Amino acid sequence: MQYRKRQGQIGNVLPDFFIGAHAAVSGYQLITQNRGRLGTYFPSVELIMPDSTSGLN
Repeated sequence: MQYRKRQGQIGNVLPDFFIGAHAAVSGYQLITQNRGRLGTYFPSVELIMPDSTSGLN
């Protein structure tokens, strides 16, 4: 609903939703470089944010 209210044109919404939902119900952590959508739609999921010096980018 939030996506529709903003009338966004964002790609990969469905895959991101499935990944986030799976992590939320399973209690998993996710590693990402973008807190954006995952942090907004799945606030219960712990996000691991690597810095640029970690070699994970």
